[in-house]
Amino acid sequence: VQLQAYGGGLVQVGGSLRLSCAASRRIFSFNDMGWYRQVQGKQRELVARIIRGGNTAYADSVKGRFTISRDVAKNTVSLQMNSLQPDDTAVYYCNARTYDMHYWGKGTLVTVSS
Repeated sequence: VQLQAYGGGLVQVGGSLRLSCAASRRIFSFNDMGWYRQVQGKQRELVARIIRGGNTAYADSVKGRFTISRDVAKNTVSLQMNSLQPDDTAVYYCNARTYDMHYWGKGTLVTVSS
């Protein structure tokens, strides 16, 4: 399984970015997909997740600002990030889970400048 993430970059405080993750197989083959982020020296943390049935979950720090969605036809999961803050600066990773496997894409860097 390959997960190709793209869409990171540099944005000013209050700006928006959209991350996308393209999977090499049908996204319904996964129990869920999500986005994590990691700052150097800290643990990787869950940002948002969407399960097969469509329910979503978000970290408290991004609720109301980030939205996870999926395009089944394109086997893609996206993360719309609005009202970005300096604390959102991190490397963002796409993740997909089955019952017994975790799959990770290469990270994409998001930098929010003040």
